[in-house]
Amino acid sequence: MKPLKPEQLRRMTLPELQKELDNLRAELYRIRVSKTIGQLKDTDSMRQIRRNIARIQTVINEKRREASV
Repeated sequence: MKPLKPEQLRRMTLPELQKELDNLRAELYRIRVSKTIGQLKDTDSMRQIRRNIARIQTVINEKRREASV
C-alpha cells in the first residue's frame, strides 16, 4: 500500500472519503488477523494503512470545519 497524497484526498467528497476510510479499516482488520495467526510477511503495511486512515480522518475534519463556518 502506498501513502495517499493529501491533495488527492482533498479533491474527494465526504462520502468518497468515508467509503475509503471504511475500506482501509476493513483492510487493517484483515492484516491484524493475519499477523495474529502468523501469516503476515509485510509488517510495514499495517503502518501505512494506519497513517492513511489518519490522513483521511484529518481531511474529513477539515471539510467538516469548513462546512460549519
